Amino acid sequence: MKTLPEVETAKELMTEAAKWSVMKWLREKKRVRRAADQANAALDGLNAEIKEGWPETLRTAYEALATESAGAKANGQIRSKQSSAKPTNISAIAQKIKGADEEAYRARILAEKTFDEAEKRLSTSLARQGCVQAIQSWELHEKAIREAESCVT
Repeated sequence: MKTLPEVETAKELMTEAAKWSVMKWLREKKRVRRAADQANAALDGLNAEIKEGWPETLRTAYEALATESAGAKANGQIRSKQSSAKPTNISAIAQKIKGADEEAYRARILAEKTFDEAEKRLSTSLARQGCVQAIQSWELHEKAIREAESCVT
C-alpha cells in the first residue's frame, strides 16, 4: 500500500495535538478536523480505487455482504458470525475484507464521537483520547486496504 501524505500529516498533527492545552485546542480544532477529514477522504478514495481492480466475483460477493448487512440492520436483525452453509473461498475472502472495513469504520465513528464530546465539554483529556482513537482508526483502515489490495488481479 502506498503511503498517503494526508494520513501521515494527520497522524503527526494528532500526536502533537495530544499535548495541547485547552486554549490551543480551541484555536486549532478546525485545523485538526480538516486534517482528519482529509486523511479519511484519502483513505476512502484509495480503498474505492483498489476495490475497482477486484475480480468481478469478489466484487459481487462483497456487495452481497454489504446488502445483506444493510438488510439485517434495517430489520433489526443481527447477522450471525457462522453460516450454516460452508462459504466458498471468494465469499470467505469477501467476509474477511468486509469485517476489516467494518472494524475500521467503527473505530472512525468512535474517534469522531469522542472529539465531539471533547468539544462540548472543553475536555483536553477526551481530545487526547480522540487523537489516539483517530490514529488507531487510520491504522485499521490501512490494514483493511492492505487486505483489499491483496485481492487485486
